[in-house]
Amino acid sequence: MPVINKPELIKNLKVCCEALLDKKAEDLTLLYFGETSPLTDCFVIATGNSGPHLRAMRDNVEKALKEHKIALFSKERYQPSGWLVLDAIEFVVHLFSSEQRDRYALEDLWKDAPKIDPEKL
Repeated sequence: MPVINKPELIKNLKVCCEALLDKKAEDLTLLYFGETSPLTDCFVIATGNSGPHLRAMRDNVEKALKEHKIALFSKERYQPSGWLVLDAIEFVVHLFSSEQRDRYALEDLWKDAPKIDPEKL
């Protein structure tokens, strides 16, 4: 697991992951970029099994981040695309249907990025 020297980022990722797991997110994956990306430190990627499941995960993440005063730079309203994005600046949350996750294969595009085990945050 990569060393993350940003306690605030770790705390915020925990909040996000707990919100996703609370709504039964599947295949939760964190890709850490650290200083290698000027855009964000981490991708949080999860799969939902239906449109309502994706919306429930998104709503729960938004609620948890708001409760912990973690600002969202942008959030996407649900469209039946099977891919929702929430940008919290330090990390970006990608919520996919299984079909869209396979199609866009972010883990393959960013295969050099170390993975973080959500259980070890």
